[in-house]
Amino acid sequence: MTWLYFGIFLCACASAGATGGMFQPGEWYKSLNKPSWTPPNWLFPVAWTTLYLCISGAGARVAGMEGSGLALALWALQIALNTLWTPVFFGKRNIKGGMVVLAALWIAVAACMIALFRLDWIAGLLFLPYLAWVSTAGALNFSVMQLNPSEVR
Repeated sequence: MTWLYFGIFLCACASAGATGGMFQPGEWYKSLNKPSWTPPNWLFPVAWTTLYLCISGAGARVAGMEGSGLALALWALQIALNTLWTPVFFGKRNIKGGMVVLAALWIAVAACMIALFRLDWIAGLLFLPYLAWVSTAGALNFSVMQLNPSEVR
């Protein structure tokens, strides 16, 4: 892993994370019914900071490796979908659209993780917490969709 690669991947993650500042949850999200197991608000920035560091490290570990094309293409796909979810869910207030993006994101993260494992087991392991978090986010998005039928379009 080179620090230059890590920095480039971290910039991509920071760009994805910046959507959280542009499309904040606000009163609309606060007013939605949520399941009792919803993580506390303070956990989201802590989790995403940790995950973005892991995601960047995974990408940096395989960048430049022979045969890394598929893993890096899937890395690019997952970060694009990651970036898309916040504007769809919070910006457009589209709960169902958010669920569609999260389903695609889950598939992209899982596929990327498998491709990473084939190249470098540590890079693959670095994606495990991300897949767990996206799984939780998908369950939360689905629950919010079920608990707020009047908000679903």
